[in-house]
Amino acid sequence: MILLLYAILFCVPLVRASLLSPNDTCLYTLDSSTCSPSNTRTLRGILWSCGLTLFACTWTAVHPNIPAVNDGTIRITFYRLCLMIMALSSPEFLITWSVSQFFIARRAAKHFNGVFGWKLTHGFFACMGGFVLYVNGQPHATLEPEELLRFVSEGFVEMPTITEAEIEDRSKGDGLSKCVAVLQLVWFIVELIARYTHGLPITLLEIDTLGVAAMACIAYAFWWKKPKDIGCPYIVHWISEEIAPPPCGSLYNEYLPGKHRSNVLSIFTDDVDYDRIITLLIIGCVSGMMFGAIHCLGWNYLFQTPKEQLSWRVASVGITFVPLIFAITPPLIQARSLSKLALLSLTFISTSFYILSRVAIIVLMFLSLRSLPPCAYVGVPWTIFIPHVTL
Repeated sequence: MILLLYAILFCVPLVRASLLSPNDTCLYTLDSSTCSPSNTRTLRGILWSCGLTLFACTWTAVHPNIPAVNDGTIRITFYRLCLMIMALSSPEFLITWSVSQFFIARRAAKHFNGVFGWKLTHGFFACMGGFVLYVNGQPHATLEPEELLRFVSEGFVEMPTITEAEIEDRSKGDGLSKCVAVLQLVWFIVELIARYTHGLPITLLEIDTLGVAAMACIAYAFWWKKPKDIGCPYIVHWISEEIAPPPCGSLYNEYLPGKHRSNVLSIFTDDVDYDRIITLLIIGCVSGMMFGAIHCLGWNYLFQTPKEQLSWRVASVGITFVPLIFAITPPLIQARSLSKLALLSLTFISTSFYILSRVAIIVLMFLSLRSLPPCAYVGVPWTIFIPHVTL
């Protein structure tokens, strides 16, 4: 995985160099005498390769939490679809979530390791909703790691006896799906490098695919030990006869009549660590800036109109530097340098501009497909021999 991330980062400057300026004649001419059918690609092929790469990376990288006991198929599918949309449109939030769960899982494993021998996989299983408290045969609440530790220490529940091997056996993250995703991403990166070496342009869709894939790989690295697609939690029974079960409202993820439990468990536990909050904020902002910087690689792309080129540049700069405003907001709040009205106005304007910039990037990316430069359809023949999924 580390080598894969290095490969992505290595190809970023190559993609920047491959986006030729409008003065380059390759954008206007295409010598058909040198292009055989095996040396060309179609718009459908470009869409297919980018779509498969995006699907392979996001589907493999996204590790959803365990659904609630009363969740149906429609709700579970909708939850997974929302995570996929988040991974495609706002991958920096996916990274922030994965880093947050990594911190919580590592903390839980550290607390349970001394007596119960927990590892990082156990910590992930706990923070993804792996332990459900049952009272009188009915689900009462999905336990946070701190809640489970408190109940076990006080003797209200028995310590769950589940091994790392049993958790991994429940996980559906098989090696074949990981291998297919890695091969598809490696092929995509090699194709971009090959296009650079042949002086061929890169489409805006391929740049966006590169950005999403890079962010997904970072999230996947933090979720490496997190089980994937576990359908049923581990049941923990309330065994204390002297002490009554926790009353309603005392636990974070309770099962209440007519209310669905939240699929995304608390990012911040009751013991709020503000240093960790600032760390997550910085990680999210840096991830957003990286994602925006990758889109700045299309700075000199040949758009159909000057307005489209200006819009892409403004939107790319916006999603690159607006996260920096979010990063400096906490120091401004602590220093009380701005009034509440000024902070609210700054946050509203920055958030609105960020969302509009994201929408503009997506719209311009697909508008560019209506008339690609001729050389964008020229392929590199030897890349078809690299194992990948294609038509």
